[in-house]
Amino acid sequence: MSWFKLGLIVAGVMTLAACDNSKAVDIPAELVDIKPVLEIRKVWSESLGGGAEYLRPGLQPSVLNGVLYAASYKGDVQALTADTGKRVWLNRTKLALSAGPAVGEGLVAVGGADGALLALALETGVERWRRQLSSEPLSRPLLAKGRVIVRTVDGRLQCLDATNGTVRWTYEGNVPKLSLRGTAPPVLDEAGDAVIDGFDDGRLVALDISTGDVLWTANIDTPTGRTELDRLADIDAAAAVSGKDVFVAGYHGKVAMLDLDNGQPWWSKDASSYRGFGLDDKVLYLATAGGEVMALRRVDGNQQWQQSALLHRALTAPVVSNDSLVVGDYEGYVHWLSRADGSIQARTSTDGERITNAPVVAEGRVYVQTDGGKLVAFETRPKG
Repeated sequence: MSWFKLGLIVAGVMTLAACDNSKAVDIPAELVDIKPVLEIRKVWSESLGGGAEYLRPGLQPSVLNGVLYAASYKGDVQALTADTGKRVWLNRTKLALSAGPAVGEGLVAVGGADGALLALALETGVERWRRQLSSEPLSRPLLAKGRVIVRTVDGRLQCLDATNGTVRWTYEGNVPKLSLRGTAPPVLDEAGDAVIDGFDDGRLVALDISTGDVLWTANIDTPTGRTELDRLADIDAAAAVSGKDVFVAGYHGKVAMLDLDNGQPWWSKDASSYRGFGLDDKVLYLATAGGEVMALRRVDGNQQWQQSALLHRALTAPVVSNDSLVVGDYEGYVHWLSRADGSIQARTSTDGERITNAPVVAEGRVYVQTDGGKLVAFETRPKG
């Protein structure tokens, strides 16, 4: 395992937002009884096995064409039917996996703690190729246009040929002495021409997918402060592209909307987040480092509502599901919030293990993977 980025682990009940070094650890909010307005039904569950010894930010299921792909720390990669959880195929890679799976280009891509990147056949799970990277990947790779683009903890963003894993280009970002354990996954613009990724020094970079040439760089936050902890400015959450708008959130920094063509900001708002946000047509929903869930109007960043009942519970990024937002927390609870006003609509538990990665919404269901390796599919309907 590479310890290059293990300068700081965001763990358990600790929230690092704001941190005056003399301040006591913030206590997670206790969950109070609610009157649910949604009925939550567990459709199926599967034990993937292999709980991690420390945080594995990059393990999150993917759904494509009615099949769910999931990976565990102990090295199992599985394809399951999304509606029933029936196994389609299983590959026991025998690697300690840390990122993925990503699906596309006829492949399933996963990354290992030793820096290995594996490409498996989408239909059968048979290994197509593997490549040794410069260090550990901690976020889901991007598969598009015959390429596999992967970020590693040493600040490198590499583009590999999807056919055989040959390196096409490499971009090297700056890595401060101290940073959060995690990396922002690369994302693609809607035209498929630009790869956009956030880095540990607070910069968002857009690169040409074909050549790796830098199209623009935007400083979302400039590291400041007396200590290395004060100067944390990581962008660990995925950016989001919607039309000509790029949305991004940083730690000890800002949430902002930028112009896709040149990276110039349209608006920015002081906020700290390492998990990220969800989007709909009009609103950005942000989970802050302190555990608030905020709704910001996309056009100008003005706040619509804020929910503080889940403070310091180490929330995942919120995802949109019908009229609700769904977030997981450090005790394995899954919460449904109203998109209209942030009120808590329902809550259910999984296996009691932390949920690091955002739930996945697909085909009318919510899929949750815990750090203990439990995968659960939920459906909801209005109560009564």
